[in-house]
Formats: sequence, structure tokens, C-alpha cells
Amino acid sequence: MNVKDTIKNNFSRYAGCYDAYCGVQDQVGANLLSSLNGEKFEKILDIGCGTGNYTRLLRDKFPTAMIKAMDISDRMIEISQRKLKGSGIKFITADAETMPPAEIFGLITSNACFQWFGNLERAIEKYSGLLDNNGTFLFSIFGPSTFCELAKSLSLLYKEDIQTTSGTFINNNRLPLILEKNFDTFSVNEQFVKKTYGSLLELLDTIKYTGTRGFGLNGKSFNKSKIIELEKIYRAQFGDIKATYQVFYCQAKRDG
Repeated sequence: MNVKDTIKNNFSRYAGCYDAYCGVQDQVGANLLSSLNGEKFEKILDIGCGTGNYTRLLRDKFPTAMIKAMDISDRMIEISQRKLKGSGIKFITADAETMPPAEIFGLITSNACFQWFGNLERAIEKYSGLLDNNGTFLFSIFGPSTFCELAKSLSLLYKEDIQTTSGTFINNNRLPLILEKNFDTFSVNEQFVKKTYGSLLELLDTIKYTGTRGFGLNGKSFNKSKIIELEKIYRAQFGDIKATYQVFYCQAKRDG
């Protein structure tokens, strides 16, 4: 099974639990949309809509817009459709990285999804061609410092360099280079969201049920004793079970 299939299966398998654990993703989505002030869009594409929380924010902010929302997980789409029934939003199950709609949009946006793309540069090139004159490309993406505390604690536990899935995410040096190739103006703003969990198991459940475990830890597995040992290391290093989420907020435009 390839990485994309693994990620798709993770999101589908735990779709029913997602809303109970996605507080950080929802916070990031609200922050992302707050950067749009006074703009009006007739057609909007929401990429990686998940269970529809960010899509609902889009509908609330742009009540007259035609919105298409895509996700690779049919289970996520089912939940979104139930949650936003009667909203006039068209939901599509598809891999937006390789099969974006062949039409033009005023706003193409995505919240906390692009870190899962296999070739983000190629996808962004496609999206830039789907924007109308003066169209806006707006997205948030997690960076490689996400869960850095967990990565350090795991490395101490196993006495070797352990890279979590988030350690492979794109960094803020590459993002501007990609956007510069495809847009006339752009901005990349970084934020570190800090969250404290009651236990290591609570953090691991959050990672699991929001799909952010990606492809796991290269064969490493946890039993009860390992979790207890890892929590002791984690607390010794950081005091509490604190987790960092590195977020990049990106906005780009093509001049008309």
C-alpha cells in the first residue's frame, strides 16, 4: 500500500471520531479565513474538506457563493454532506492533487490538507491555472516542526533518530519558491500553536483520530510499557505533555 492510500484509509477509518479531536485544525481554519476582509467570490473550491467544518465557515462567510468541496475520503464526504445538508454545497469524492475540477474559481482554498500531498509543487501549478483574473489562492499547511516534542521523546526512547510523519512536511523555505513560480503576489505567515494534553495517550489519540499519524513510525509500535516509558521521558523533557503545531498561512494572487 502506498503512502497516499495509507493516508486515505486513516482518514476514512476514523472519520467518525474526527470532530471530537480536531480543535487545532478548526482554530487554524478560522484564523485562515480571518485574513479575507471584504472580498466577494462567486465560485469557491475547498480542497480536502474533511468533515466539513472549514466548508461551513466558507458558507457562513460567503453565503451566495457556489462552493465545491472535495476530499479523497468518501467517509469524510458522507459526514460533510449530512452536516451541511441543504447548504447548496456540492461535495465531490476525489483526489484533488491529481483530479481537480476543470473549471475556473474565484477562490481556491484548503485548510490543513496540503501537507499530505505527494507533489505539492505540481498541484499548486494546476490550481493557479484554475483561478480567474484576480483570483485568490488561500491555504494553511502544517510544517515539519509539528509534534517536535514527540519526535525528540521518541528518539530518546529508542536511542536513535526517530522522524515522525510531520518531520517530512514542507518547510517555509520551499513554500515561497513554489508560490513565486505561479503567482504574481503572495505571502507566507508562520504561527506556532501550542496545546497541552492531559496524558500522552490523549495526544496519541488526537494524532490517530485526526489522521495526522500519516504513515506511522516506520514499523515502531507501542505497547503499554512503552507508552508509560515514553510519557516519563516526555514529562522529564517538557514538564507537561505539550505539543507544538507549526502552521503556515499562505495567500497568493494572480494579477488580472
